[in-house]
Amino acid sequence: MAFGALEVKALREKTGAGIMDCKKALADADGDMDKAADLLRERGVAKADKKASRIAAEGVVSCYIDGKKGVLIEVNCESDFVAKNPQFVEIGETVSKTILADKPADVDALLACKTAEGSVEEYLKSKIAIIGEKIAVRRYEAYETEGFLSSYIHMGGKLGVIIDMAGEETDAAKEVAHELTLQIAFTKPAYLRKEDVPAEVVEKEKEVLIAQIKNDPKLSNKPDAIIEKMVVGRLGKFYVENCLLEQVSIKDDSVKVVDMLKKANVSINKYAFFIMGEGIEKKSEDLSEEVAKQVAAAQK
Repeated sequence: MAFGALEVKALREKTGAGIMDCKKALADADGDMDKAADLLRERGVAKADKKASRIAAEGVVSCYIDGKKGVLIEVNCESDFVAKNPQFVEIGETVSKTILADKPADVDALLACKTAEGSVEEYLKSKIAIIGEKIAVRRYEAYETEGFLSSYIHMGGKLGVIIDMAGEETDAAKEVAHELTLQIAFTKPAYLRKEDVPAEVVEKEKEVLIAQIKNDPKLSNKPDAIIEKMVVGRLGKFYVENCLLEQVSIKDDSVKVVDMLKKANVSINKYAFFIMGEGIEKKSEDLSEEVAKQVAAAQK
């Protein structure tokens, strides 16, 4: 499978590895992006997936909570300037109220739901006409709980967290819930508990860890039994990084998350976090190329 500069750039952005390492990995993987990313991790030159650089689109992640119901939502636009416009910021709340009222199954169903200004789709079009940029609801998570909800929005909407807590909403419980939203925003755990990690994810991680050890000159000659023990130890670190209930508090590393919950007599039902623009390719303009195109067009 052939690859070029665009594939090298994409792999570098995905893994954080250097250009030459990415080229070699793509060559060894016959151009397969996923295989190349795995090779970089096995060779110890790629950053962990959760720390990989991301290409961000513009927009805002916001949270709207009304009693025991709440919505975490991402609304995108074309420029950072528009993302800071008060009219744009209001869109998240208006659409969130509609989500809580109508409980649509997905974004497509949401667009047909009614607002005071017609359907959500018509409402968005009216805002596009006023603001002058494409506006789209990308995703949302809607929660309804018997316990209580808490949320955190970072840097004016660059990242948002919502958490559904089980238990009585005491002052201590609310404080713990708030601390946990900060914990989630900082560590970005993919799972609540280690039992939630799919078996195939665990097996793939083991394969990567084994390859890392065998590619290390200081460790490659170790017996298989020793390597297996090392993998188990390193897998424990994987769980700590990716499972919220395996972590220690970011405020006090002598306190575990499970102990924080036990002390406040609460537990976690579920949580969600959105990183604004995560995974969306942002259009890149080359000024000289654009000028050349305009000159060529004018000469026709």
